[in-house]
Amino acid sequence: MIFKQMFDTESSTLTYLLMDEATQEGALIDPVASHIDHYIAVMDSLGCKLKYSLETHVHADHITAGGKLRERLAIQTGVSALCGASTANIQLNDNDTLMLGNHQIKVIATPGHTAGSVSFLCDGRLFTGDTLLINGCGRTDFQGGSAAKLFDSITQKLLSLPDETLIYPGHDYNGRRVSSVSQEKATNVRIAGKTKEEFIELMNNLNLPKPKLIDIAVPANRMCGVHEEITPQG
Repeated sequence: MIFKQMFDTESSTLTYLLMDEATQEGALIDPVASHIDHYIAVMDSLGCKLKYSLETHVHADHITAGGKLRERLAIQTGVSALCGASTANIQLNDNDTLMLGNHQIKVIATPGHTAGSVSFLCDGRLFTGDTLLINGCGRTDFQGGSAAKLFDSITQKLLSLPDETLIYPGHDYNGRRVSSVSQEKATNVRIAGKTKEEFIELMNNLNLPKPKLIDIAVPANRMCGVHEEITPQG
């Protein structure tokens, strides 16, 4: 498996490219619209044949590249069935699997940051979107978010995976790029040593400002970043 991590400085979004070496099939996770040409250049250099563009959720801070990549490369877009992204080709559900050659990408429903948030597990790498960040987690005050559900998603689904599982979040604002289940269980300030009630109290009192692009990004991302009608599958 070839693995690449890319970073958008404007939104601090981390985007991931996975590619099966044998078949050269690839998947992008959480691509950003302004970086399409860069992604294509990277994939061309690897001989990558992009198969999927996948979203961990409908983002509020940037517009996805998924729909534009579909227009240019005839790929499939995948978004949780609970996100309201009706134009995505694949409506993802918990425990779905997507294949890249012989490699399996498992979908894990992790609601809480948004109602439709999912994480992806592939070859010991866990792509958590905004559900679990390095020493943090996503907010829960819009798009059907729930602190109680987020606590359960993190503690019962993500941090119950093997300790050596590597964690690759959807954002980082402090120059960090990878963590692990063991590290987050021990040191994450939002979760480690906290009861569910303490976590809910903390999350319900963050008083964060509204994301600057939310009114533009959320409607756009429910259309996969374009206004093209596509018949969903799955």
